[in-house]
Amino acid sequence: MDTTSARRNATRQKLYEAAVTLIAEQGFSSTTVEEIADRAGVAKGTVYYNFKSKTELFEELLRHGVALLAADLRHAADKTAAEGGSRVDALDAMVRAGLLFIDRYPAFTQLYVAELWRTNRAWRSTLTVVRRQVVAVVETVLRAGVEEGELSGEIDIPLTAAALVGMVLVAALDWQSFQPERSLDDVHGALSLLLQGRVGGRVP
Repeated sequence: MDTTSARRNATRQKLYEAAVTLIAEQGFSSTTVEEIADRAGVAKGTVYYNFKSKTELFEELLRHGVALLAADLRHAADKTAAEGGSRVDALDAMVRAGLLFIDRYPAFTQLYVAELWRTNRAWRSTLTVVRRQVVAVVETVLRAGVEEGELSGEIDIPLTAAALVGMVLVAALDWQSFQPERSLDDVHGALSLLLQGRVGGRVP
């Protein structure tokens, strides 16, 4: 990557971080481009140089954040497989990876979950696409588990994948908002027991 590209990527990262923090704090409509620029430490014109509008910035922010999450989940599953773990082990590793991601990017997660409930946004189609990107990673592991006989063939793969993603998102937000004294290991342990018992067919 040349110097110009590296500089532009660094600037866009600053804008993503500024936008997600501000929008999570005060909402999309109440956040101005000027505030995003100020928080990022750049001129207002820099925002429009990188993005045509605040809406485009937000859509790119969704794509960027969800791509990071999907990559973390995929890496966790691949690493588990390479170490000889089962498909349920891979799902458990993905649960932990999801919790780590949410712990690292709490503002983005709050924003993402909030937007899932809104149906009248200009970026709804973008949100649908990026949600599918994350769920598809989990579906791949579930489908392999069913094909290999490790998981029950009665599993509704799309719904189960969505439920697992939702479980991690909601549990993590509840942890951070209402039970911050609990450790990540503690929260993962609780979700792991649920996963092993419900999806893996094992009694904790």
